[in-house]
Amino acid sequence: MHARAVIADDEALMREQLRARLAEVWPELEIVAEARNGIEAVERTAAANPDLVFLDIRMPGKTGVQAAREIAALEPGAPPAIVFVTAYDQYAIEAFEQGAIDYILKPAERERLQVTVDRIKARLSQRGARGPAESGSQDLMRQLLDRLQQQLGGDGTAPLKWIQAAVGQQIQMIPVEEVLFFVSDEKYTRVQTAQQEALIRKPIKELIAELDPKQFWQIHRSTLVNARAIAGVSRDFRGRQLVHIKGRPDKLEVSRSYTHLFKGM
Repeated sequence: MHARAVIADDEALMREQLRARLAEVWPELEIVAEARNGIEAVERTAAANPDLVFLDIRMPGKTGVQAAREIAALEPGAPPAIVFVTAYDQYAIEAFEQGAIDYILKPAERERLQVTVDRIKARLSQRGARGPAESGSQDLMRQLLDRLQQQLGGDGTAPLKWIQAAVGQQIQMIPVEEVLFFVSDEKYTRVQTAQQEALIRKPIKELIAELDPKQFWQIHRSTLVNARAIAGVSRDFRGRQLVHIKGRPDKLEVSRSYTHLFKGM
């Protein structure tokens, strides 16, 4: 079955992986556009008029939920089928399981993607047989988007729970609670856990907006540290504060703007 799709994800690696997996399970599917954020997702969907859109649930500019709302309102007729690509599971899946909106958990696995593809093909076939979508199905989609946004938070976001990082040719999902600290340079951000080090392209300023501020403290313009990983704070011979990490030799400098975090130490 031939169909046309748009892929939206702020991580190029995830877009590439999804495109490759889709080529395996649905070779007739034509990817007509890719988007790096929610704003581009809406624009490129409006321009390309695809049959379905794969939306990362968390993107800059607009979240996947916000983009889905606008996409559903683009045309008075049948909107494209929506598939959310998400690292979330338990609290979000209930909304997806209703059937009007589907989902894929990151990283996209062939077997689960095949289930989604079969559902989408069936839905598109029904749409073709019955003509434009009835208003009832559009109302159901809006209700599900409302519920999903409530589950994710008032603005459609929730604290980041997973970090997607490239390890060789593999995409690895690192639970945020396992991260000890993040340190950025000009191009990459180092993600350090007790077991491994990984690199991502997401800058500290974006991570700050996505992480739980009660768990991750910014101690420098280029450094975020998991508060639970802090073993103690010392001063060097120049009087600078240094954060010690549990079980590791790392000493992370605290810039003057953030010394108030450790008053009395």
